[in-house]
Amino acid sequence: MADPSTYRPAPGSIPDEPGVYKFRDATRRVIYVGKAKSLRSRLNSYFADLAGLHPRTRQMVTTAASVEWTVVSTEVEALQLEYNWIKEFDPRFNVRYRDDKSYPVLAVTLNEEFPRLHVYRGPRKRGVRYFGPYAHAWAIRETLDLLLRVFPARTCSNGVFRRHGQIGRPCLLGYIDKCSAPCVGRVSADEHRAIVEDFCDFLAGRTDLMIRRLEKAMAEAAEALEFERAARLRDDLGALRRAMEKQAVVLGDGTDADVIAFAHDELEAAVQVFHVRGGRVRGQRGWVIDKVDEMDVPALVEQFLSQFYAEQVDLARESPANGSAVPREVLVPELPPDAEAMSEWLSGLRGARVRLRVPQRGDKRALADTVARNAQEAFAQHKLRRAGDLTARSAALSELQEYLGLDSAPLRIECVDISHTQGTDVVASLVVFEDGIPRKSEYRRFALREAATEGDVAAIAEVVRRRFARYLKETGGEAGGTVADEPGSAPGIDPDTGKPRKFAYPPNLLVVDGAGPQATAAADVLGDLGVTDVAVVGLAKRLEEVWLPNDPDPVILPRTSDALYLLQRVRDEAHRFAIRYHRQKRAKRVQASALDGVPGLGQARKSALIKHFGSVKKLKQASVDEIAQVPGFGKRTAEVVYAALAGGDTRDEGSHGRD
Repeated sequence: MADPSTYRPAPGSIPDEPGVYKFRDATRRVIYVGKAKSLRSRLNSYFADLAGLHPRTRQMVTTAASVEWTVVSTEVEALQLEYNWIKEFDPRFNVRYRDDKSYPVLAVTLNEEFPRLHVYRGPRKRGVRYFGPYAHAWAIRETLDLLLRVFPARTCSNGVFRRHGQIGRPCLLGYIDKCSAPCVGRVSADEHRAIVEDFCDFLAGRTDLMIRRLEKAMAEAAEALEFERAARLRDDLGALRRAMEKQAVVLGDGTDADVIAFAHDELEAAVQVFHVRGGRVRGQRGWVIDKVDEMDVPALVEQFLSQFYAEQVDLARESPANGSAVPREVLVPELPPDAEAMSEWLSGLRGARVRLRVPQRGDKRALADTVARNAQEAFAQHKLRRAGDLTARSAALSELQEYLGLDSAPLRIECVDISHTQGTDVVASLVVFEDGIPRKSEYRRFALREAATEGDVAAIAEVVRRRFARYLKETGGEAGGTVADEPGSAPGIDPDTGKPRKFAYPPNLLVVDGAGPQATAAADVLGDLGVTDVAVVGLAKRLEEVWLPNDPDPVILPRTSDALYLLQRVRDEAHRFAIRYHRQKRAKRVQASALDGVPGLGQARKSALIKHFGSVKKLKQASVDEIAQVPGFGKRTAEVVYAALAGGDTRDEGSHGRD
């Protein structure tokens, strides 16, 4: 535990101006970013009596080893710089209001020739329009099922779409008129896109126009005695109205607004956001975050607005079809400390005036109360779930320290696992857990060459050697050579990007999948490299025994202990990640093996062909000129490949399913 007084800036050296500051740990990794109207007042508060600090603040300042700051001229500049630094450095003590991938949305793939409607979870993609998020996937499917009879757009995957195009028959939805069947040419690409655009207009809130259009068409059909068509239009109207009922009107004036509410205690806070578009609730989101400092509701509002809307604007740039990410109005429970600067910043993000205010009466006040009740309920449910999780993680780390005789709790754990098929396609994974939670951005994978045929012990040794030799190199250690950093740059930090290098931080505990020999091999490699501050254990699958290096007997952890459960989670995650990489490698090799009968092709050229065309099937459809465009191929070689594949003797990828 570091003493904050050892890196406290000299009295009078901190400017009394607005700015943004960064705390770094002993490895120069940025661990916290903040902003302040007065840097002097704000930073001095961190160096007060430790006993009086917020628990998370106390942990942060005792983890840090230095602090630095940048002076800015306005509060708006500080907001932007703070967000940019948080996004760039991903500090462990900062809250990130990232989109929760568990929230499903309705995605419309406008970037395809025949756009598709489907339920989606995950990061936003360019050229795709999203509606939601929704609380449950079944809510999307239910709404989609109602609307497909009015907007019969494609919902099938690309594989199903191509297959029905090849056989010339639509799927079941095409026969029951819930798909316009563009796969078999019932409608053209332009006609299908018009259907999809009408669907998007309806979900975006332009419902009255669609209702009036259908009512007029129904009346005209009835006057023309086309009663079957009129009845179908009547049913379509009913479906639209039922879909609209699922999105109740909450603001009768057609307001576009986000309504935000918080529930919090001394350590955590819950936030709920209702997205109201055209007076209807179009989506709902919620987060629960750890508070890093003493924060009241205005401070929580400021933190949330600055991070959430900047992130939404970044997503909107990747997918412009979704329109503006910032609504005309943002309703909050209390105004942030500098409401005018925040409103100005939001207006700059939107490109038009944004109102930031507290609703006082009427429908907006009633809706704000509803959002607040949702935040309180989510917070109560979270505390019931989290109590066990947080206690279990703390207990697991403490138990590991006790059972393994470590100097401190292993806050960073790395695990190595090997995967192969009878000695072929040997790969390894390296997963990282910090504070008992996976840190997937720091996962690494290795393709093994030197020890590929020498067994798992040699493979473990190779991975550990490569990982820690890289660590020593990136931090200027002796075993890896000296890093050619620019003068004044910090070890472990890339001078070009300012970001941490990939292997710049060592674990407190290294877990290898295996028993004593694997643990001993890893420890020997660390000893050869001169790394003495990393503990090593092996975890054997059969009896879940924990093996220490050069120890003839394992450490037996109680079956019900949180420490054993954590080690199992780490090992299983490493195994999952290794298996995934191994399957990718094997799939490429199996596809390349289909080219074994082609003369003059080595493994490198086979891989180049598969990488360029994606599959042997697509390669068979390519012309000589297209094959000749692959790097390393000339006209003559391309003709040989084309002639060999045209002969029909080569297996296609359909035969690989039994491999």
